[in-house]
Amino acid sequence: MAYKVNQLARLAGISVRTLHHYDEIGLLEPSDRSEAGYRLYSTAELERLQQILYYRELGFPLTAIRRVMGDPGFDRLEALTEQRRLLLEKRRRIDAMIIGLDRALVSAEKGIGMDEKEMFEVFGDFDPTQYEEEAKERWGETDAYKESARRTAAFGKEDWVRLKAEQDEINRRLVVLAAGGAAPDDAPVQEVVEKHWLSINDNFYSCASEMYAGLGEMYVTDPRFRATYDDLHPGLAEFLRDAIRVWVAGR
Repeated sequence: MAYKVNQLARLAGISVRTLHHYDEIGLLEPSDRSEAGYRLYSTAELERLQQILYYRELGFPLTAIRRVMGDPGFDRLEALTEQRRLLLEKRRRIDAMIIGLDRALVSAEKGIGMDEKEMFEVFGDFDPTQYEEEAKERWGETDAYKESARRTAAFGKEDWVRLKAEQDEINRRLVVLAAGGAAPDDAPVQEVVEKHWLSINDNFYSCASEMYAGLGEMYVTDPRFRATYDDLHPGLAEFLRDAIRVWVAGR
């Protein structure tokens, strides 16, 4: 069955303007045109559009989607499997945040204090205090450590929930960009790095360019940090390190 552009738009829940744009940029071209010149889409285009919308839901920019799906080695089944994994991970993070926010709301509404375990259980396997003693031993005399300790001492659960959500969104966008074949110096990557630096600078300590460059190196040289990033996406630690180098050079 051939679908006209307005039929496909209604079926997919998107606008005709969006389909026109996808055609113009070579992302989704109709298989045929009617005698009157109307775009006609076949089942193959419907399947392609389905994957485009999955990538869009995951936050992939259109340029990255076009690059990924235009690769001669693109495999639809493999892509669907990876999209499912990414969506499940996104759902897990959202579910965890919702649970944490619900508890925080109850606590705020009823004026009930939360113990330390409740405050941090929303992070799952991530424990913000895991390396506290080691950090104190290595950097305890630095101004950055003292500033970070002073700021975080006033954090409540809502602050940690916000920071965790912020961190997850930054990491998610990095994974999307790295998986889409972006380069460390691409503008969208540099925008995410800017947010990454701001998250550190605004929430923990004043992070000078030299210090930020050092953090980037530590993400690669420290096995624990490297594993944290590379578990999200192979090579992500080096990708972030290289992107930080570009960002610092441009300051």
